[in-house]
Amino acid sequence: MKALITLICLLGFAAVAADKPNVIVILADDLGRADYSAFGTKDIRTPHIDRLFAEGMTFQNFRANTCVCSPSRAALLTGCYPDRVGVPGVIREETPDDSWGFLLPSATTLPQVLRPAGYHTAIVGKWHLGVGSPNQPTERGFDLFHGFLGDMMDDYYTHLRHKQNFMRHNLETVDPKGHATDVFTGWACDYLTERAAARSPFFLYLAYNAPHDPIQPPQEWLDKVKQREPGITEKRAKIVALIEHLDDGIGRVLATLDKLHLADNTLIFFTSDNGGLLTSGANNGPWRSGKTHMYEGGLRVPGAARWPGHIQPGSRTERNVLTMDIFATVTEAAGGKAPEGIDATSCLPTLLGQAQPETRRDHYFVRREGGVMYGGKTIEAYIKGDWKILQDSPFAPQELYNLKLDPQETTDLAAKNKQEFREMAAELRKQVQRGGQVPWQRPEGAVPVP
Repeated sequence: MKALITLICLLGFAAVAADKPNVIVILADDLGRADYSAFGTKDIRTPHIDRLFAEGMTFQNFRANTCVCSPSRAALLTGCYPDRVGVPGVIREETPDDSWGFLLPSATTLPQVLRPAGYHTAIVGKWHLGVGSPNQPTERGFDLFHGFLGDMMDDYYTHLRHKQNFMRHNLETVDPKGHATDVFTGWACDYLTERAAARSPFFLYLAYNAPHDPIQPPQEWLDKVKQREPGITEKRAKIVALIEHLDDGIGRVLATLDKLHLADNTLIFFTSDNGGLLTSGANNGPWRSGKTHMYEGGLRVPGAARWPGHIQPGSRTERNVLTMDIFATVTEAAGGKAPEGIDATSCLPTLLGQAQPETRRDHYFVRREGGVMYGGKTIEAYIKGDWKILQDSPFAPQELYNLKLDPQETTDLAAKNKQEFREMAAELRKQVQRGGQVPWQRPEGAVPVP
């Protein structure tokens, strides 16, 4: 009788667990919109990234919440425009004179939403939302952190930044060996193995450093690209090799899911934190410019979602989606309760092949930065319908484009369409004022950076 009760309980647990998908968000760092082979780019081979697109849904119009790192990550984890949660720019707490954000302690994060829904939560890889308390990952809802706290590594093998080690296992400093992409892949596979044994739903945020500079692929991967692509430039060969090495890591994660029989009940999102950096050799397709800029090349990123048995393989959507929408979509799929007042919109009906009218909302993008080029000021973009207004330098005039007629942003219409320009500029100012209500510097009295 006892054995029968145990069996019934286990079956009941399995049924409940099956109703809740495991969730993995794979975030590349500075991956260009066209830097995967399924896009049609001829000099790159990414079979495992391509697999996510082939076996799931392609987002034709996926934009990052801004053109640089920390704000997009803040948006993903809070479901809000980044300046509404205190992160209008890149966080560099290890160099406080050049830090332009502080994640709002009261903001609710995605793992904090998923935990009450029964999820174990983990981040493997790059955090970049603060290196000190109260903004370390395990203080913001993650049960496990195995990764890198800082903004970028000066070397993919030493993992150091400004001669400091920001690699952590929860709060413990660790010193793993090997290329960072391989290290993060191994940690992710270890986590999946642990969760398969635990038999409960999990959320894994797998945030790679690649292909962020320094463009430092393993030599054997660089040699392979050069042999395959005669005539390729050294700069392009290096970033292609770094991306193909990243793709191999993603393939190892997917193979682990298959081996552990987890794939069928796992929703995977794949995207990048911003567009590719042109000076590193990135390919952003037909769109203008790249990382650090408010033109479409800095904002448009690859976007795919796979969930076997739920998302139609090879499907596509023209729906406009932002990084922060992952928050609302995952929350709905997991049966969680999203906080009131967030900016994100769930695209779960679209993923499931259901009719979902385009959400009537405007899109706002912001970046605050220091140095001579920015002086601590902001650049912004605002999209309403077919129109986009942007200011790509705080010391340059605002520009106006019609994205329907001119998706490559070749013709500035600010002088020609003065009424539209005035209306768009007024709407943009409202967004700037809204974001300005939230402080974005580490407050006095907060625990100092270690």
